[in-house]
Amino acid sequence: MNDALAAPTLERFADLTVRVAAPIEVGAVGHGVRRLIPILGGICVARDWSARVLPGGADFQLIVNERMARLEARYVLETDAGDRIYVHNDALRTAAPETMAQLVRGEPVDPDAVYFRCAPRFETASPALAWIMERMFLGCGLRQPHAVVMRFFEVM
Repeated sequence: MNDALAAPTLERFADLTVRVAAPIEVGAVGHGVRRLIPILGGICVARDWSARVLPGGADFQLIVNERMARLEARYVLETDAGDRIYVHNDALRTAAPETMAQLVRGEPVDPDAVYFRCAPRFETASPALAWIMERMFLGCGLRQPHAVVMRFFEVM
């Protein structure tokens, strides 16, 4: 008999490399420092398809304190078949204050020194990909000076 409440497993879903521009600083907004990171493009290789990241999206960041940032990225993927997928990815990034300061300045850091987890959600008009709107996904990521690299997993 299966345990209906057993811990879910994760199945690798997609790897993304998202190229980003220099941050647009809004400044201290009362509950943190707000900044916006324009998305320039990128690539996505999923289990059964591949796509490009369309330019025009952005990562809306709130630097909550010297250790933590809340990230909300919104962008569109276009598959090789021409289908489009809207991605809304909420993330949390934490690290020691000196490491976070390096990240904010756009400097390379040791990925092992950063906790970067995300929960992407998808919307698509594609009948073949509609199932991704009916599943939950989790991911991990790392920030490079000019890109964000992420791996998404389907929660089984």
